[in-house]
Amino acid sequence: MALSACGDDKADTPSTGATSGGAAAQAGDGVLKIGTILPQTGSLAFLGPPEFAGVDVAIKEINDNGGVLGKPAQIQELDSGDTSTDIATQSVNKLLTDKTDVIIGAASSSVSLSVIDKITGAGVVQISPANTSTAFTTYNDKGLYFRTAPPDTLQGRVLGDLIVQDGNANVGMLVLNDSYGTGLAENAKKEIESGGGKVVASVTYDPKAADFSGEVGQIKTANPDAIAIIGFDETKKIVPKLVEAGLKNKKWYFVDGNIADYSKDFPAGTLNGYKGTQPGAETKADFKQRLLGVNKDLKDFNYAVESYDAVILAALAAEEAGSDNPAEIAKHLTTVSKGGEKCTAYKQCLDLIKAKKDIDYDGLSGPISFNDAGDPAEATIGVYTYGPDNKLLPTVKYQAGKI
Repeated sequence: MALSACGDDKADTPSTGATSGGAAAQAGDGVLKIGTILPQTGSLAFLGPPEFAGVDVAIKEINDNGGVLGKPAQIQELDSGDTSTDIATQSVNKLLTDKTDVIIGAASSSVSLSVIDKITGAGVVQISPANTSTAFTTYNDKGLYFRTAPPDTLQGRVLGDLIVQDGNANVGMLVLNDSYGTGLAENAKKEIESGGGKVVASVTYDPKAADFSGEVGQIKTANPDAIAIIGFDETKKIVPKLVEAGLKNKKWYFVDGNIADYSKDFPAGTLNGYKGTQPGAETKADFKQRLLGVNKDLKDFNYAVESYDAVILAALAAEEAGSDNPAEIAKHLTTVSKGGEKCTAYKQCLDLIKAKKDIDYDGLSGPISFNDAGDPAEATIGVYTYGPDNKLLPTVKYQAGKI
């Protein structure tokens, strides 16, 4: 998964709040320009297709219903790469040069942390559909950073509770060494321990390592009942080492960074019965069809609804503000997401705004309701199970919670 929640902990300065503004924003020109920095390449490239599809469905819906401020919204879709490249910086530079008002992305928390100062420093709004690192909650983002995915305080609680409720007393963790991995692991550990379990080994690793035998060996020595694998695409290298070490009799747990379709990667039955957590409400069948309408080859739908909601919210905020000025959009992102008359589709919300009504957009990803940090105030985590073909079963348990 394209680094959906990684990053280094540079966020030690208090946030100014999601509605405060504070950057020298560019003046609006009457056309809402949206750009993306989402993964087309890199370790989370598998997350890119559903995210781009979510953006495309939203843009089509917006423009089919009159656009924003009476003009079609413009979209420019660029790659974020991952932290091993400088692609995200290059993409952001181009988007800023092109006077983009709102940047959707990155998927990776680490990638977002590498460009957030450049984006918000330019007075441009950034909305991530997939950042889950807790670092962003207190980041000094000048009130311009938002996310439609919940911070890992919630996923960590659900993951930890799931592991304990499944009867595991001793837990081992293989953890990606960045703010996403260590933050999620810490939140899960708290829940495991509060539920009476024990983390007997928490082993961090470098995702660029050529081999993970040493880390897997440490887990084997600790002899846990369950193993949580908190990482990204390098999971494809870790799983064979777990099998070689004779750890297939343990219960394995995945997270949003690696809960993917592995039907072509491992022998049938490798993941059968194992579980994982993924932020996000259920992607309804009719919306899946809309996504497939723009990309018929989609196999996963991770973060598609969060990407869709990010674009819809940006458009509604611009409409309510009466401007595509990013500072004004930022001020109105909070107000369109809570406290007014409920609406769930762009045209429905747009009609209410034109009637001078205060709106509360409840999206496909949940009620959202941005708090002062730009985080959704409540969200949903799905608990998934793998079938014998190493694909996720269609039956999912969803757990909603407040952040």
